[in-house]
Amino acid sequence: MQNITAPKTNPIPAARKLAVSGIVIALYVVLMFINQSFAFGQYQIRFATSLYALAALHPFLILPLGLANALSNILLGGLGPLDLLGGFAVGILTSAGCYYAGKIHGTLVSVPILLIPTLMVPLWLSYLLGIPYGVLAMSLGIGQILPAILGVLIVKHLGKYVI
Repeated sequence: MQNITAPKTNPIPAARKLAVSGIVIALYVVLMFINQSFAFGQYQIRFATSLYALAALHPFLILPLGLANALSNILLGGLGPLDLLGGFAVGILTSAGCYYAGKIHGTLVSVPILLIPTLMVPLWLSYLLGIPYGVLAMSLGIGQILPAILGVLIVKHLGKYVI
């Protein structure tokens, strides 16, 4: 599992990219809805963040994954524009990180999934919620462990197939 990017010899048609992007956004929001009871809690275990690993397979999903995070924050989060913009930035940076990590080795997609939300989300949540950055970073990091592992499994099993 050295280089997991899709082959360059068979480009994906624009209509298929659009369809796959829509499906991934919908899947992200549905996963957030299903696990919202603990996705917004103290440890924020968000299984939807494991979908960022899909960008390692198809970089065209970087922007849609950022939009999916922003959309889920609008529909389910309720913390306002700062959370919307922060979620969008975290989605873009994490999925882009997964793309670059996946170019090195598939298992490395776990690193951006674990680190980027853990270190960035507390920047605005500490301000909005009045909770110290360190406390939020610790609880978010714990919550990101399972999605990071799931992201590796997604890359490992879907990397064999071209979407």
